[in-house]
Amino acid sequence: MTLLGTFSLWMALLLGVWATIIAFSGRWQDRPDLAASVTNASYGIFGALVVASISLWKGLASHDFNIEYVAAYTSRNLPDGYIFSAFWAGQKGSLLFWAVVLSLFAAVAQLITPRRYAPLMPYVAGVTSAVAAFFVCTMLFAANPFERLPFTPADGRGLNPQLQNPGMMIHPPMLYLGYISITIPFAFAVAALLTRGLDTGWIHAIRKWTLVSWLFLSIGITLGMWWAYVELGWGGYWAWDPVENASLLPWLTMTAFLHSVMIQEKRGMLKRWNLGLIIGTFLLSIFGTFITRSGVIASVHSFTQSNVGYFFLGFLVVAGILSFTLLYTRWPLLKADVQLESVLSREAAFLFNNLLLVGIAFSVLWGTLFPILSELVRGSKITVGPPFFNRVNVPLGLLLLGLTGIGPLIAWRKASAANLKRQFIAPVTTGLVTLAVLLAAGVREFHALVALALAGFVAGTVAQEFYRGVRARVRMHGESVPLAFGRLVGRNRRRYGGYLVHVGVLIYFVAFSGMAFKREMEATLKPGEAVELASPFGHTYRLTHVGISQFEALNRIVSAATLSVEKDGESVGLLSSEKRQHVDSFKRPTFEPSTEVGIR
Repeated sequence: MTLLGTFSLWMALLLGVWATIIAFSGRWQDRPDLAASVTNASYGIFGALVVASISLWKGLASHDFNIEYVAAYTSRNLPDGYIFSAFWAGQKGSLLFWAVVLSLFAAVAQLITPRRYAPLMPYVAGVTSAVAAFFVCTMLFAANPFERLPFTPADGRGLNPQLQNPGMMIHPPMLYLGYISITIPFAFAVAALLTRGLDTGWIHAIRKWTLVSWLFLSIGITLGMWWAYVELGWGGYWAWDPVENASLLPWLTMTAFLHSVMIQEKRGMLKRWNLGLIIGTFLLSIFGTFITRSGVIASVHSFTQSNVGYFFLGFLVVAGILSFTLLYTRWPLLKADVQLESVLSREAAFLFNNLLLVGIAFSVLWGTLFPILSELVRGSKITVGPPFFNRVNVPLGLLLLGLTGIGPLIAWRKASAANLKRQFIAPVTTGLVTLAVLLAAGVREFHALVALALAGFVAGTVAQEFYRGVRARVRMHGESVPLAFGRLVGRNRRRYGGYLVHVGVLIYFVAFSGMAFKREMEATLKPGEAVELASPFGHTYRLTHVGISQFEALNRIVSAATLSVEKDGESVGLLSSEKRQHVDSFKRPTFEPSTEVGIR
């Protein structure tokens, strides 16, 4: 299977190079057969990479430990679910996963894009083929997943204990899908620049792709926070780790694009900005992959240092230079149709929203790169930790939350004083009432007060928008309230779907504000001993050490400490924290002992 897998990679590389050369040479414009060959090459790349993926999965499932990748990330006693996820657990396998999913998205884009965008499609195929060819080239010359060992071990090393969590089966794929799908909007943006088709056509073509990318990134980041909370024992859900930051960066810029593109569609503004955002988002997705694979910045998530990082750095530089040079050459064609009329307008609110999102992205990027920059300038790495990121981004995040509630209330072009008064009364009242209730309840943490009051304001805005929309349908069509609500959302999915997303955002901020109420303590307990902890809400928790037990599981030897938990004298259950020694099928230790925290 390794020969078949390697042969398939070479076929994918040759097809990718062919499609790239033909697409960007422009010869297909007078040769329909060449245009068709570019599209067919996209399908061929997908087929070849599917064969390669099946070959690797077969090696994983059959425990072919002569394959270096299989021996490094699986063992005979590894549970089946983790054998499946071992495909993307290591650097080589994840590169193949990225390439095959990219080729799938590229093929789907060719199949489902309406014919009115036909002039763009050969260039779209050329861009996606070039990116796929880069990943395949990296595998063939620096990280071949089908590389064989000079001998066959009796068993493999198995999966890193920290990766043996249900989150491994879904968190990395969701992030990868988000990263990878960004390539499709980027390809359409490049195609629009090359063809000078710079109206809103390319924007309409990528609408669903940008939503898909944003959704996958959102799911992946959320699952990552959950995984960090229950597995790594950081005492939180976000540690501002470089790889965590790398996943956040394209999410921030894609969120900015989803807002700013509405201004271009409605008012013909921000054309240059939107193209820059799409290009920047794609480059940030590659940057995240570079951070993960280069080892230049220490991260709990990163792979070991290898030559792969140089491949990605080179690709990042070349792609950035070519993309922004192309944008510069089309700069005169991208003038705004109209100018901003007033700062009291929805356009201005969206612009401020974009500036905040990009500002947060820049601060995260700066903090992430600071160790590298400090080493270049001063000769020693200086790492910035969570205090820097929190100090900069918490105020920006609160401003962003406030704008989430302000934007929908302001009219397009220019808002009148009467309009502002009518729109803001109910939401502001909701925010003030929320603040008063919190103060009456004894909450005094400043950032929590501001965040929760702003969340009340945003909730008031969303509720007002839905109330007015439903009321209008009830009056005009005589519909029942549930029917009016369903049809309101169904027939205005973009607007009211966005409001529902805003509800999700404020829920996140409410959850984030809970960190202001955390209480920490350290204690060493013998069996039978207990410790009490007072919560900021007046409750007292008592934790009693019940005892320590030892047992064997499928691929590990476990020592578990059990704690009973009481709240105000009433039992609420048991918590169990474990120290795990993972072993292979011969009971030989495979990794350093790991811990499993007993968080619920």
